[in-house]
Amino acid sequence: MNAVRVKTRLAALLSCACLLVTACGSAKAGTAVPNGEDAAAYVSAKFAKTLKSLSDQFGGIEDRKSVLDTFARFDDKKINSTVTAVQLGHPPARLAKNHSNRDSNEYLDTYHPANSPVEYMLLGPVYASLAPTHWVSMPYTAGDLSECFWAGAQEVCKMLGAVSDSIDQGRAAKSANSKADGSLELIADVTLGAFIDNRVVVFPNSILGQITAEMKAQALRTRIELDPKGRLTEIEMTGTISGGGHEVEIKEHYRLDGTASQNDLPKVPDPADVTVLPDSAAVSDFYARMGEIQNR
Repeated sequence: MNAVRVKTRLAALLSCACLLVTACGSAKAGTAVPNGEDAAAYVSAKFAKTLKSLSDQFGGIEDRKSVLDTFARFDDKKINSTVTAVQLGHPPARLAKNHSNRDSNEYLDTYHPANSPVEYMLLGPVYASLAPTHWVSMPYTAGDLSECFWAGAQEVCKMLGAVSDSIDQGRAAKSANSKADGSLELIADVTLGAFIDNRVVVFPNSILGQITAEMKAQALRTRIELDPKGRLTEIEMTGTISGGGHEVEIKEHYRLDGTASQNDLPKVPDPADVTVLPDSAAVSDFYARMGEIQNR
């Protein structure tokens, strides 16, 4: 799901669910809302308010430092990676380190210095054949895109889109727990189908063809944590789903990781260690060759 669709979906969700707000009571801090129709209305309203707030957060620019762990398994085929991301300043500098947890030589670090006309990518040893230098640079063309375009935030927007879709299907909102410090925990059921459709993890067609409709209807447990100011601090989707003789396991976990600072950002690479990709044709060829490596 792209950034524009995420914001549109969340806005639509808000307009539907905010009708419940006036019927909702308030929960005591540190207690879960009891079961029943009042609880359903309360939780739906909490989700509506939360998703609107998070849509605004990821539509703007906010300093943040985060970690995203992704584990996805289909039978014996696995993805296991961690993205650490930093966004700092106005206009922002952005760094995203995408590292495999199965092979320490497989990583791609993307760095865009504030106001730079180019962005840089550091190639791990697995990708060394793509360029004669450690770094490549390419024209920066994403100036008008929202935060949902960027690694580290992109997957969060996709997860929120999956929550929105599940609520539209009459699923998702299960419980809201207001804690003593003013923070809030929301628990949801999100269908595997919504998870797949929003491309939280991108499965190859060879796997998608083996995931049945019954499997897609089953749910992943989703936990959203907000601080007392309503800022997203964690979102996690987990579950193991079986069907048709196959098994899908998902563990997707995003969390804030302290305060971003200039020390988190690298220096601009030495030009002698940078291969320049001057135009869209060179960039397209680069990514096509990268795709061949990843498919292997």
